[in-house]
Amino acid sequence: MSANIIAEKDGFLIRVAKAEDVTNYYEQNFCPLDKEVARLTGCKEAFTKEEVTSFFLKSLEDNDRYFFLIIAPDGRIIGESVINEIDWDLRSANFRIALYHITERGKGIGTWATEVTCSFAFEELRLHRLELDVYSFNSRAEKVYLKAGFKREGVLRDAIMDEGKYADDILMSILEDEWRALKR
Repeated sequence: MSANIIAEKDGFLIRVAKAEDVTNYYEQNFCPLDKEVARLTGCKEAFTKEEVTSFFLKSLEDNDRYFFLIIAPDGRIIGESVINEIDWDLRSANFRIALYHITERGKGIGTWATEVTCSFAFEELRLHRLELDVYSFNSRAEKVYLKAGFKREGVLRDAIMDEGKYADDILMSILEDEWRALKR
């Protein structure tokens, strides 16, 4: 496996994002962005090419971020898995993941990518804590996180609007000793 590939399964890859990926990243995932992805991640539904490419390239330069792409067997970029907001003193970071295409959901790819990214965070980066937040209407993602060992820490009640109704923002984390116990 190449040094940039951190995992491979059934032809799918998780690898480090590179500057030469920027055009495919934009064209394969943001033209247009799936409305359900925007809803589940809390981002806006439309981005300009400049917004996406600028963010992508800036992300590659951040010292507090590891930006991985999820690649389908046919070579398409179908998602991302990111460790960001790293606090090296506390050995703590945020985690986020997105699968951009409905056709790729429900196949275990998100579960696999979450586990691979957690493994990288705890084994390679030697982090102590990985945290995330997930909206209460995204029960599928919450199940993935629970399966990967994340625990609910709290709930920001009625913190967001979803289709005209209030919804909760669920805070979750996993600690290094919990990860290691899960892997035994």
